[in-house]
Amino acid sequence: MTFFAIETERLMLRKFAPSDAEATAAYQGLPEVARYCMWEPRSLDRVRELIPRWIAMDGTGENSEGIQYAAVLKASGALIGDVVLMFEDRAARQGQIGYVMSPQFQGQGYTTEAMEAVLAVGFEQVGLHRISARCDARNSASWRVMEKLGMRREAHFREHAIFKGEWDEELVYAILEDEWRAARKAN
Repeated sequence: MTFFAIETERLMLRKFAPSDAEATAAYQGLPEVARYCMWEPRSLDRVRELIPRWIAMDGTGENSEGIQYAAVLKASGALIGDVVLMFEDRAARQGQIGYVMSPQFQGQGYTTEAMEAVLAVGFEQVGLHRISARCDARNSASWRVMEKLGMRREAHFREHAIFKGEWDEELVYAILEDEWRAARKAN
C-alpha cells in the first residue's frame, strides 16, 4: 500500500527527498517556526540528518512510526511545509497529526487543506479510529486549524511542564472516525 502522493486543490503531499533539505531548513531554522515545537531551530546539517528518517516514514510495515509528507505547491513546485500522521497505538487504532508551515504560507488555508487530506488517509486508508493533535495554548493559529478540521478540544493542561524555560499550557484536540465521516457527509 502506498500513501503518496496526495493531490489537493493547491498542494501535492509527497515523500521527502534529500534535495528538500535546503528548502526545509529555510523555514525550520526560523526561531518563530520552532517557538512552539519540541525542537530548536534546525540547521541545514540537522535537516539533512533527519530526512532519511522522514523518507522511511512511509506508513508501511508493522514498525512504521507514521507517514511524513513534504507539502509542495502544485503551481510552482515550492516546498512550503511538512505534515505528519504518527501511529500512536496501532492495536487501538490511534494516530496523531502534526504540521509545520513556512511563515510566508501561513494564514492562507494551506495547513487546513493539507491536514484534511491527511485525516482522510488516516481514517480511510490506515483505518484509524481516533486522531488527535496537540499544541501550545498560545499557538492560536495551530488550534484554529484543529477546530477548522472539526476536531474537538479534549483537554487544556495548565502549567503542566517547563517548555523552553517557561510554563507551558497544552491543548489536546481529537476527532473520531464516525465524527469525521459524519462531517464529510454533511459537507
